[in-house]
Amino acid sequence: MVVYANDIKKRGVSFVGELLKKFDEVVINFRGKNRYVVMDIERYKKLRALELDQAYKEVMEDIERGDYRVVSAREHIESLEKEFNV
Repeated sequence: MVVYANDIKKRGVSFVGELLKKFDEVVINFRGKNRYVVMDIERYKKLRALELDQAYKEVMEDIERGDYRVVSAREHIESLEKEFNV
């Protein structure tokens, strides 16, 4: 379900709550572009758990392949500073 930001502005957050009773998620269109998604917190928690499970699986696969390196905290910070030009 797509709703315009102006509709939320006019009708309030309770409007989104009403929509979430009918739809799993509400896409908010802001200035002609779909910009945000609102969903029930329980649905969010499930999606977040799936995301974390997938990240864990990918890390374990990296470890099995030997695709990692052991460095000190200082070395790690230095590599991040180089990567992000800090």
